[in-house]
Amino acid sequence: MVEFIGLLKVKVAKGTNLAVRDMLSSDPYVILNLGKQVGKGKMTKNLSRERWREHCKSLTKTLFTVQKLQQVFDYDTFSADDIMGEAEIDLQPLINSAMAYGDPEMFGNMQIGKWLKSADNALIEDSTVNIVDGKVKQQVFLKLQNVESGELEVELEWLSLEQ
Repeated sequence: MVEFIGLLKVKVAKGTNLAVRDMLSSDPYVILNLGKQVGKGKMTKNLSRERWREHCKSLTKTLFTVQKLQQVFDYDTFSADDIMGEAEIDLQPLINSAMAYGDPEMFGNMQIGKWLKSADNALIEDSTVNIVDGKVKQQVFLKLQNVESGELEVELEWLSLEQ
């Protein structure tokens, strides 16, 4: 039996300097993996290395720790899609901070937690967990792993079901 404690919204705000997998461009999309739940974003056609915005959302209702949350692929029509990198996100700082503060609408805008950059994670910089306008949010900047280049900006939002 799975205990439902909250909803996690994941938004890939932007991708930059992504690896090119076709001749001059790529057709990237994101796969979000949270436990057994998988969400797939929309494919963007003919993207150069410049900039990419993916407005997909994935919702989950269960408690997770570190997850292979982001995998970026290049869509190919006649062959298998090419991997363009992957990154893991530790969701525990966000969830622990949100659970510790309870109802975020009772508080003003403030920082309530932090996930620190280290050699063991894909963070480009430290990431803070904040209450913003009554919502628990975290903005994360990730360097894609197992690829020559690529970065993602991901926005997380936690909605507790225990209020």
